[in-house]
Amino acid sequence: MPGILLKNGLISYYGNPAGYTENEKAVVDSIFRNDELSGWLKSRSLTPQWTDGVMERLLAGERLGGMGAASQLKNVRIWQLKPDVDILMKFISYEEMVRQFGEPTPENYRVAYDGQLDTNDLEAIYARCNMNHPPGYNGHSLSMSDVVELYDAQGSEYHYCDRFGFQKINFESPDQTQTMGMSM
Repeated sequence: MPGILLKNGLISYYGNPAGYTENEKAVVDSIFRNDELSGWLKSRSLTPQWTDGVMERLLAGERLGGMGAASQLKNVRIWQLKPDVDILMKFISYEEMVRQFGEPTPENYRVAYDGQLDTNDLEAIYARCNMNHPPGYNGHSLSMSDVVELYDAQGSEYHYCDRFGFQKINFESPDQTQTMGMSM
């Protein structure tokens, strides 16, 4: 029995459901990240996207990629305030942010994480990025004043991490808004 198989868009690693393919991308569970599998994916011109929880979702019978309901799983981007912004902007409620500094804008933030988690639920994302950072996460624990972006090919939605829960926000730079306004 070969160690790595690709059948019907599903990647099997020594009998374990390890991931799935989408176009030229392979979404593969992070626990299988190794030189052998990386080389195998590269030999098939597949770009790996190492993601936690893929094997569990496959074992639970979810059909991933373009194959069913789980394809609605969005990518997650965590935005955190840049180190050089006014210290008073950090770790405050949405209401306080707007009152003192205006709406949050991407110019004041940097991306601390960009990848796929095993959920679109904001509270589950909060718990994951607060206690057990996913691979590739390079910021502080998810906190007030951070922005969670859920995105896919159809677009993005942004959520400000507030005192209790999340506040959906418009998170566009003035340049994007002006450009969009001119094109109408």
